[in-house]
Amino acid sequence: MARISFPERGFGEHVDWALLRTDMAVGMGAFSEAVYGNSTLPVREREAARWTIALINDCAVCQGTRARDGEAAGVDEGFYAEVANWRQSTALTERERLAAEFAQRFALDHQAMDDGFWARLRAAFADDELADLTICCGLFLGLGRTLAVIGVRAPDERILV
Repeated sequence: MARISFPERGFGEHVDWALLRTDMAVGMGAFSEAVYGNSTLPVREREAARWTIALINDCAVCQGTRARDGEAAGVDEGFYAEVANWRQSTALTERERLAAEFAQRFALDHQAMDDGFWARLRAAFADDELADLTICCGLFLGLGRTLAVIGVRAPDERILV
């Protein structure tokens, strides 16, 4: 149950609560669209980062969301299970494991992103890809944590991003 009261507007709790501050909700939506509409990261890498943060945030909405093009990219429930155990996974690529590690550090200990970690990232990703990953993680952490704090339920119909 959501922790604040808001009128039901038919969009689902994950949206309706934010419409208490419509101008801000529009900005959140625009940020989300900017990430999902413009990220050039491969779906599996973006989802590795998104799922890692969804688990950290314990966000019901985020955990109920799936990649729109996931099936074509080989993103299935087995993939999400692998990402949850990215350190031990042999099914993920190096870049997918790095995306998950980046997301974890971003969410839990951004100060631990030392020069050695950045050297590993830069050996695998171009600078524009790192910018993309960083912006994605900013959205995933911020919006996911916001939804978790408010305590909204995942919608009945799965969100595809």
